Amino acid sequence: MRFRHDGWMRGAMDDSRVLEAPVHPSSRSLGRTVRAYVALTKPRVLELLLVTTVPVMILAAGGLPDLWLVVATVIGGSASAGSAAAFNMYLDRDIDAHMQRTVNRPLVTGEVSPRGALVFAWSLAVGSTLWLLATTNWLAAGLSAFAIFFYVVIYTMILKRRTEQNIVWGGIAGCFPVLIGWSAVTGSLSWAPVILFTLVFLWTPPHYWPLSMKYKDQYDEVDVPMLGATRSGAVVGLQVILYAWATVACSLLLIPVADMGLVYTASSLVFGGWFIYESHRLYSRAVRGTEPRPMRVFHASITYLTLLFLAIAVDPLLPF
Repeated sequence: MRFRHDGWMRGAMDDSRVLEAPVHPSSRSLGRTVRAYVALTKPRVLELLLVTTVPVMILAAGGLPDLWLVVATVIGGSASAGSAAAFNMYLDRDIDAHMQRTVNRPLVTGEVSPRGALVFAWSLAVGSTLWLLATTNWLAAGLSAFAIFFYVVIYTMILKRRTEQNIVWGGIAGCFPVLIGWSAVTGSLSWAPVILFTLVFLWTPPHYWPLSMKYKDQYDEVDVPMLGATRSGAVVGLQVILYAWATVACSLLLIPVADMGLVYTASSLVFGGWFIYESHRLYSRAVRGTEPRPMRVFHASITYLTLLFLAIAVDPLLPF
């Protein structure tokens, strides 16, 4: 029997708790129900949306963009990402009940019914698309809708169960916020957002594979072919190194293309060097046969991306 597994990269760090008995609908309070539906959107993943979208909008505007446009884009983008996450939990509910790190999800505990989750996911998908169409432009709305489709159909339904490279291609969905943010400001796309799209694409494997190393046994149990679960620590470590170097190299391409200044240039070199160092450390420990401590790289990758995009936001606001 093959099961479905937990979705997107980066940010997927649910508490490992004991499976709770289903909750009867009449015993739920309104607040508890709301919290359960919010949990369907994977709020920690939404943090990545803010980290990547707002700085790109500042870069696209060459300064501070219209505040209402930023708020509208973040609302629409959050609803879009929340929709994809809810669809993911609906489709993955069969294996979430068998993985310790996901047993407390609303569809497993009974806080939300499968029908309720599906209606919620569709409502967010349609609502976010219409919202972005009304408040930004057709390009941003179209990119948002395609991101949902890609994550749900291409990644969750097709790739996830079939290839250990699933997160490489599935991570494309997580790259769309930079395109949506840029197009919301400019109504078009150019090389700068394409480079940032590629940067997030390259960053996703070295971000998520260490997490899959930590939860290797759980992925094995549900027969999900994550690279961290199917290959040795040394093989995974080498792949993490290669993608980390590619990520940093891609980040440097933004300097001439977007005419980035000193803040971004220094940040991409310093923070990128640190990210690469942590990746090499993971590989070195795996080769020596010691505990590789994959979560160090996982957390380092989040910090790296956050600081890099913070530099993207600050750089256009400074005269140098």
